[in-house]
Amino acid sequence: MDESSASPRMNQYEKGKHTPDIGTLKALADELGVPLSYFFCEDELSAELVVSMNKLSSADKRRVLEMTGRLIDEASEGSSESG
Repeated sequence: MDESSASPRMNQYEKGKHTPDIGTLKALADELGVPLSYFFCEDELSAELVVSMNKLSSADKRRVLEMTGRLIDEASEGSSESG
């Protein structure tokens, strides 16, 4: 992306006048050092989780996924016991 057009283009993305295509989003993600999915997070906490997860090895990502599954199961069991 040419530096002279980058700032106006980013401004238009920020204002919602234009939406970047997936290739542009990927280039931005690479430049910012975040995963592409970062741009699709709906809140700050989700974005932080995505960035953190991206730094983990595949094995550690699998471990986090398993832990998350257990937390969901526990929460679901707790809500069914109190209802």
